[in-house]
Amino acid sequence: MKSYVIIGLGRFGASLAIKLQELGNEVMIIDESADQVQKISNRVTYAVVGDARDEEVLASLGVRNVDCAVVAVGSDLAASILITLNLKALGVPLVVCKAQDDLQKRALEKVGADRVVIPERELAVKLAQSLSSSSVLDYIELSSECGIIEMKPPESWKGQTIQKINIRAKYGVNVIAMRNAGGKITVAPGPTYSIREDDVMVILGESDALRMVQQL
Repeated sequence: MKSYVIIGLGRFGASLAIKLQELGNEVMIIDESADQVQKISNRVTYAVVGDARDEEVLASLGVRNVDCAVVAVGSDLAASILITLNLKALGVPLVVCKAQDDLQKRALEKVGADRVVIPERELAVKLAQSLSSSSVLDYIELSSECGIIEMKPPESWKGQTIQKINIRAKYGVNVIAMRNAGGKITVAPGPTYSIREDDVMVILGESDALRMVQQL
Protein backbone atom coordinates (compact mmCIF):
# COMPACT_ATOMS: atom_id res chain seq x y z
CA MET A 1 0.00 0.00 0.00
CA LYS A 2 1.22 3.49 -0.86
CA SER A 3 0.14 6.87 0.46
CA TYR A 4 -0.93 9.80 -1.71
CA VAL A 5 -2.10 13.36 -1.33
CA ILE A 6 -4.26 14.80 -4.10
CA ILE A 7 -4.43 18.60 -4.14
CA GLY A 8 -7.27 20.03 -6.20
CA LEU A 9 -10.57 18.25 -6.77
CA GLY A 10 -11.69 19.03 -10.28
CA ARG A 11 -12.78 16.09 -12.42
CA PHE A 12 -9.20 14.90 -12.88
CA GLY A 13 -8.15 15.16 -9.24
CA ALA A 14 -11.35 13.63 -7.90
CA SER A 15 -11.27 10.72 -10.37
CA LEU A 16 -7.63 10.03 -9.58
CA ALA A 17 -8.21 10.10 -5.80
CA ILE A 18 -11.14 7.69 -6.00
CA LYS A 19 -9.30 5.27 -8.29
CA LEU A 20 -6.16 5.25 -6.12
CA GLN A 21 -8.30 4.49 -3.06
CA GLU A 22 -10.10 1.69 -4.93
CA LEU A 23 -6.69 0.19 -5.73
CA GLY A 24 -6.05 -0.22 -2.01
CA ASN A 25 -3.95 2.85 -1.27
CA GLU A 26 -4.14 5.49 1.47
CA VAL A 27 -5.38 8.76 -0.04
CA MET A 28 -5.63 12.27 1.42
CA ILE A 29 -7.48 14.97 -0.51
CA ILE A 30 -6.99 18.72 -0.04
CA ASP A 31 -9.05 21.52 -1.61
CA GLU A 32 -10.11 25.01 -0.62
CA SER A 33 -13.72 24.20 -1.51
CA ALA A 34 -15.62 22.47 1.28
CA ASP A 35 -18.26 21.41 -1.26
CA GLN A 36 -15.68 19.67 -3.45
CA VAL A 37 -14.11 17.91 -0.47
CA GLN A 38 -17.49 16.80 0.86
CA LYS A 39 -18.46 15.21 -2.46
CA ILE A 40 -15.86 12.44 -2.17
CA SER A 41 -14.87 12.57 1.51
CA ASN A 42 -16.43 9.14 2.15
CA ARG A 43 -14.46 7.58 -0.70
CA VAL A 44 -10.93 8.41 0.50
CA THR A 45 -8.89 7.95 3.68
CA TYR A 46 -8.56 11.61 4.74
CA ALA A 47 -10.40 14.69 3.48
CA VAL A 48 -9.16 18.20 4.31
CA VAL A 49 -10.39 21.69 3.48
CA GLY A 50 -7.31 23.89 3.28
CA ASP A 51 -4.98 26.09 1.24
CA ALA A 52 -2.05 24.04 -0.07
CA ARG A 53 -0.25 27.24 -1.08
CA ASP A 54 0.58 27.60 2.62
CA GLU A 55 3.60 25.40 3.43
CA GLU A 56 2.66 25.37 7.14
CA VAL A 57 -0.73 23.85 6.28
CA LEU A 58 0.94 21.05 4.32
CA ALA A 59 3.49 20.46 7.06
CA SER A 60 0.79 20.25 9.75
CA LEU A 61 -1.01 17.57 7.71
CA GLY A 62 2.10 15.40 7.56
CA VAL A 63 2.34 15.65 3.79
CA ARG A 64 6.13 15.10 3.97
CA ASN A 65 5.42 11.45 4.82
CA VAL A 66 3.44 10.53 1.68
CA ASP A 67 4.90 8.52 -1.17
CA CYS A 68 3.48 10.77 -3.87
CA ALA A 69 1.69 14.12 -4.18
CA VAL A 70 -0.46 15.09 -7.15
CA VAL A 71 -1.06 18.79 -7.84
CA ALA A 72 -4.30 19.10 -9.81
CA VAL A 73 -5.46 22.61 -9.01
CA GLY A 74 -6.64 23.46 -12.51
CA SER A 75 -5.77 26.48 -14.61
CA ASP A 76 -3.99 28.48 -11.88
CA LEU A 77 -0.34 28.03 -12.90
CA ALA A 78 0.94 30.31 -10.12
CA ALA A 79 -0.80 28.18 -7.49
CA SER A 80 0.53 24.98 -9.05
CA ILE A 81 4.08 26.33 -8.99
CA LEU A 82 3.84 27.50 -5.35
CA ILE A 83 2.34 24.20 -4.19
CA THR A 84 5.01 22.24 -6.08
CA LEU A 85 7.76 24.29 -4.44
CA ASN A 86 6.18 23.69 -1.02
CA LEU A 87 5.97 19.93 -1.59
CA LYS A 88 9.57 19.64 -2.73
CA ALA A 89 10.73 21.80 0.20
CA LEU A 90 8.97 19.35 2.54
CA GLY A 91 10.80 16.46 0.92
CA VAL A 92 7.96 14.69 -0.90
CA PRO A 93 9.80 12.13 -3.07
CA LEU A 94 7.44 12.17 -6.07
CA VAL A 95 5.44 15.23 -7.14
CA VAL A 96 3.14 14.85 -10.13
CA CYS A 97 1.49 17.97 -11.58
CA LYS A 98 -1.42 18.57 -13.91
CA ALA A 99 -0.84 21.07 -16.73
CA GLN A 100 -3.07 22.53 -19.42
CA ASP A 101 -0.49 22.72 -22.18
CA ASP A 102 3.18 22.26 -23.01
CA LEU A 103 4.09 25.77 -21.80
CA GLN A 104 2.72 25.03 -18.32
CA LYS A 105 4.38 21.62 -18.40
CA ARG A 106 7.81 23.16 -19.00
CA ALA A 107 7.29 25.73 -16.24
CA LEU A 108 6.32 23.07 -13.68
CA GLU A 109 9.24 20.86 -14.66
CA LYS A 110 11.61 23.79 -14.13
CA VAL A 111 10.42 24.32 -10.54
CA GLY A 112 10.93 20.68 -9.60
CA ALA A 113 7.89 18.63 -10.61
CA ASP A 114 9.00 15.03 -11.12
CA ARG A 115 6.28 14.32 -13.65
CA VAL A 116 3.79 16.56 -15.45
CA VAL A 117 0.69 15.24 -17.17
CA ILE A 118 -1.77 16.89 -19.53
CA PRO A 119 -5.14 15.27 -18.70
CA GLU A 120 -6.41 15.46 -22.27
CA ARG A 121 -3.54 13.12 -23.18
CA GLU A 122 -3.42 10.88 -20.11
CA LEU A 123 -6.50 9.46 -18.40
CA ALA A 124 -6.70 9.66 -14.62
CA VAL A 125 -7.40 5.93 -14.38
CA LYS A 126 -4.26 5.10 -16.36
CA LEU A 127 -2.16 7.36 -14.14
CA ALA A 128 -3.62 5.71 -11.03
CA GLN A 129 -2.66 2.28 -12.34
CA SER A 130 0.87 3.50 -13.06
CA LEU A 131 1.37 5.18 -9.70
CA SER A 132 -0.27 2.54 -7.56
CA SER A 133 1.96 -0.47 -8.14
CA SER A 134 5.36 -0.75 -6.51
CA SER A 135 6.44 -3.37 -9.06
CA VAL A 136 5.11 -1.88 -12.28
CA LEU A 137 7.65 -0.09 -14.41
CA ASP A 138 5.08 0.87 -17.03
CA TYR A 139 1.40 0.35 -17.79
CA ILE A 140 -0.37 0.52 -21.13
CA GLU A 141 -4.17 0.62 -20.98
CA LEU A 142 -5.70 -1.21 -23.96
CA SER A 143 -9.24 -0.77 -22.66
CA SER A 144 -10.97 -0.14 -19.33
CA GLU A 145 -10.64 -3.87 -18.57
CA CYS A 146 -7.35 -4.90 -20.18
CA GLY A 147 -3.76 -3.73 -20.25
CA ILE A 148 -0.07 -4.55 -20.59
CA ILE A 149 2.46 -4.17 -17.78
CA GLU A 150 6.21 -4.42 -17.39
CA MET A 151 7.25 -5.88 -14.04
CA LYS A 152 10.10 -7.62 -12.32
CA PRO A 153 9.35 -11.30 -11.60
CA PRO A 154 8.05 -12.18 -8.13
CA GLU A 155 10.58 -14.00 -5.94
CA SER A 156 8.70 -17.29 -6.25
CA TRP A 157 9.00 -17.20 -10.05
CA LYS A 158 12.75 -16.68 -10.25
CA GLY A 159 14.62 -19.73 -11.54
CA GLN A 160 11.37 -21.41 -12.62
CA THR A 161 10.18 -22.11 -16.16
CA ILE A 162 7.01 -20.54 -17.50
CA GLN A 163 5.55 -24.03 -17.85
CA LYS A 164 6.27 -25.00 -14.25
CA ILE A 165 4.73 -21.81 -12.87
CA ASN A 166 1.72 -22.43 -15.16
CA ILE A 167 1.29 -18.68 -15.49
CA ARG A 168 -1.54 -18.57 -18.03
CA ALA A 169 -3.73 -21.21 -16.39
CA LYS A 170 -3.06 -20.20 -12.80
CA TYR A 171 -3.09 -16.42 -13.08
CA GLY A 172 -5.03 -15.74 -16.28
CA VAL A 173 -2.30 -13.62 -17.89
CA ASN A 174 0.06 -14.08 -20.83
CA VAL A 175 3.81 -13.40 -20.88
CA ILE A 176 4.30 -11.74 -24.25
CA ALA A 177 7.99 -10.80 -23.91
CA MET A 178 11.00 -10.93 -21.58
CA ARG A 179 13.86 -8.42 -21.37
CA ASN A 180 17.14 -9.28 -19.68
CA ALA A 181 19.60 -6.93 -17.97
CA GLY A 182 21.55 -6.54 -21.21
CA GLY A 183 18.45 -5.28 -23.02
CA LYS A 184 17.90 -8.41 -25.11
CA ILE A 185 14.21 -9.04 -25.73
CA THR A 186 12.68 -12.49 -26.15
CA VAL A 187 9.27 -12.23 -27.82
CA ALA A 188 6.64 -14.84 -26.84
CA PRO A 189 8.99 -16.90 -24.64
CA GLY A 190 8.27 -20.63 -24.78
CA PRO A 191 7.18 -22.87 -21.90
CA THR A 192 10.77 -23.94 -21.18
CA TYR A 193 12.00 -20.36 -20.72
CA SER A 194 13.61 -20.09 -17.28
CA ILE A 195 12.92 -16.78 -15.56
CA ARG A 196 16.08 -15.03 -14.34
CA GLU A 197 16.38 -12.63 -11.44
CA ASP A 198 17.34 -9.71 -13.67
CA ASP A 199 14.53 -10.28 -16.20
CA VAL A 200 11.75 -7.79 -16.83
CA MET A 201 8.47 -9.42 -17.83
CA VAL A 202 5.97 -7.93 -20.27
CA ILE A 203 2.54 -9.31 -19.37
CA LEU A 204 -0.87 -9.00 -21.03
CA GLY A 205 -4.12 -9.55 -19.18
CA GLU A 206 -7.31 -8.21 -17.67
CA SER A 207 -6.84 -5.43 -15.11
CA ASP A 208 -7.91 -7.53 -12.11
CA ALA A 209 -5.55 -10.36 -13.08
CA LEU A 210 -2.66 -7.94 -13.59
CA ARG A 211 -3.22 -6.42 -10.15
CA MET A 212 -3.17 -9.91 -8.61
CA VAL A 213 0.14 -10.75 -10.30
CA GLN A 214 1.66 -7.42 -9.17
CA GLN A 215 0.93 -8.34 -5.54
CA LEU A 216 2.71 -11.70 -5.60
